[in-house]
Parts: sequence; C-alpha cells; structure tokens
Amino acid sequence: MNAFSAGDEVLIVACADDPRAIGRTGRVLDEVEPGPLTGGRWTVDRISWLIAPVLVHSHEIRKTGRRA
Repeated sequence: MNAFSAGDEVLIVACADDPRAIGRTGRVLDEVEPGPLTGGRWTVDRISWLIAPVLVHSHEIRKTGRRA
C-alpha cells in the first residue's frame, strides 16, 4: 500500500528542493510509489503560483486528510 496517493493534500514540513515550500500545503501528483528517477521522492504541486512543483521524501510531508 502506498503511503500517499495522487490527489492527497499534504503539509510540507521539510523540503531540501525548495525551502520556500516549508509550512505550505500542496497535492501529491504521483500515481505510483516514486522510483529511482526521482530518487525515491514524491512530486508535490499546487503549493503556490510562485513555487514550482517540488520533490520531497516521505518523511518531509504529512497528510492533511483532504483529497482532490
């Protein structure tokens, strides 16, 4: 079972990819578990119009309980 699913709203608690995303919410884009291409990181989008989608590890995000 995947930790996250496409459409899950998540809170970004840490983000090495773009520190401006920390403390913001976004939506998981990935339909499947991330693999070697992304270094095992999830893609999170819809953070802000100023912040592009970011790649984050599972320990850097928390589900908020909302879905798209």
